Amino acid sequence: MSLARQRGVILEPKDFVATEPRPIKPATGKLGVLLVGLGAVSTTFIAGVENARRGYGKPIGSLTQMGTIRLGKRTENRSPLIKDFVPLASMDDLVFGAWDPIPDNAYESALTAGVLDKHEHLIPIKDFLESIKPMPAVFDQYYVKRLEGTNVKQGKTKYELAEQIRKDIRDFKAKNNCDRLVMVWAASTEIFLEESAAHMNLEAFEAAMEANDKTIAPSMLYGYAALMEDVPFANGAPNLTVDIPALVKLAHDRGVPIGGKDFKTGQTLLKTVISPMLKARMLGVAGWYSTNILGNRDGEVLDDPESFKTKEESKLGVLEHILQPDLYPDLYGDIYHKVRINYYPPRGDNKEGWDNIDIFGWMGYPMQIKVDFLCRDSILAAPLVLDLAIFFDLAARAGMKGIQEWLSFYFKSPQHAPNLYPEHDLFIQQTKLKNTLRYMMGEEQITHLGIEYYED
Repeated sequence: MSLARQRGVILEPKDFVATEPRPIKPATGKLGVLLVGLGAVSTTFIAGVENARRGYGKPIGSLTQMGTIRLGKRTENRSPLIKDFVPLASMDDLVFGAWDPIPDNAYESALTAGVLDKHEHLIPIKDFLESIKPMPAVFDQYYVKRLEGTNVKQGKTKYELAEQIRKDIRDFKAKNNCDRLVMVWAASTEIFLEESAAHMNLEAFEAAMEANDKTIAPSMLYGYAALMEDVPFANGAPNLTVDIPALVKLAHDRGVPIGGKDFKTGQTLLKTVISPMLKARMLGVAGWYSTNILGNRDGEVLDDPESFKTKEESKLGVLEHILQPDLYPDLYGDIYHKVRINYYPPRGDNKEGWDNIDIFGWMGYPMQIKVDFLCRDSILAAPLVLDLAIFFDLAARAGMKGIQEWLSFYFKSPQHAPNLYPEHDLFIQQTKLKNTLRYMMGEEQITHLGIEYYED
């Protein structure tokens, strides 16, 4: 109880008992997944889903497809698959669409990305991938310096471009006979932007679009268009996008789920596991140096200092919020935290992240932790796209509107209410996610207290 109160959470007995199930509309018909960006992440996701649907592979890494959820007491032995417990959309019902400034279809783009084996996972589904061709994108090199493309929308104003996106959404839904849609930003990191007057309310935002204000980035146009078409929006990059007052309020007013930011995949995933362990044991941290090398499109974009600044902000906040140096100044009050990302083309999508962690223990004696994570960036991101599409659809059918903090599990820099700090601890995030599912279905929340097993 004291820890909960310390974190600003007031727990009452009613919080731990079963409630009535939340009304959830059935997942009937097709679910259209609209992807902003048809690069390595999106093509790996699409190809992986289609391979899984044909029995050529398994959706490893996906909580919605492979995860279980404990219900009731440990002695009850109730641990169904999440997809059997909650009325989720089926992978078989997913339909894919995308925007990208590069005109390559999904097969061509997947070959360029070089993530999946051509002969094992691409050629067998070549016809399917070739059928997915990107719609012209809203793209401006001012916001992403290292990319060029010819498959780009033209419009006199940003408002006009947003209206074109809205038309794309409506046309895609009608053409593919979709019952529902979700949108996931899986495109590049834009230059660093801060909230400005243009972001404070909808009137100012729409006026700024009409005036082609530089503070209105392309990702914001996609977020605005999605919300105006009542399409849930998940932001897989550290861009501001829908994390501004105007679009947060728009999402709430229209009853549309939103969330982000930045898929939690490699190095930050490890940070959200290792740092809670250090804090749990009251071990101090003197410094944490992180560096990455990668050679995919994301790495090329992040080679630009302005885009890297956006990514850096997303990564740097993790330790501060988990370790809480204001509460533990002796342990974490003077951490030297440095993050580096280096573009190295020979690695392609095979990212390598090194962490050197200088810690100290009893009587201040120093120790070190060194981690070398050789990961595959898009292999880690693809199941997140699947889960976010399915969970955001669930949220919409359950009438959950605005920021979906319960899905912080998937993001480096989770979007949250203005009066809260973000929760970064992976295990707290997982508990929040699963308790939300239990709440939806009228099941008792799991506290892990366990004292009842030892009382007479």
